[in-house]
Amino acid sequence: MIDNNNEMLPEVDESGNIIGAISRGCAHNGSKKLHPVVHLHLFNSNGDLYLQKRPAWKDIQPGKWDTACGGHIDLGENVNEALRREVKEELGITDFTPCSMGYYIFESKQERELVFVHKCVYDGLIKPSTEELDGGRFWTEKEIEENIGKALFTPNFENEYRKYFELHK
Repeated sequence: MIDNNNEMLPEVDESGNIIGAISRGCAHNGSKKLHPVVHLHLFNSNGDLYLQKRPAWKDIQPGKWDTACGGHIDLGENVNEALRREVKEELGITDFTPCSMGYYIFESKQERELVFVHKCVYDGLIKPSTEELDGGRFWTEKEIEENIGKALFTPNFENEYRKYFELHK
């Protein structure tokens, strides 16, 4: 399996206003064209954080542990629609109540994303997609802390974890 480089995504300005359309391939080829994505941090009531394992075939950060759910906002979708679609596709969950944590710009060598961050507490059944993910599991705070900086997690997850969750200890 491979990512669809012809998939069309909105190109946005730093406030999230759509200014055009770009292909996924263009968004990830170092062009630095800003495109919107959604992330969900999913906690259980014990405070453990669910992380997904990215499959080896992904074009960005293959084989690393990442936020519970993350994906592009498609052309014509708003943030909430994209979040609900991605969570259903990746985790099989439809009955969750997300809380917005704001947005920020993430930049790497390959891409530049406007990331809309959400969190929720969920104790129901999680069915990770066998097509999009290489599994997932809940991690304790201690497990995450012991593995930060060891190239086990995506840089994006580590940045978000530090920004949104380490500060609340």
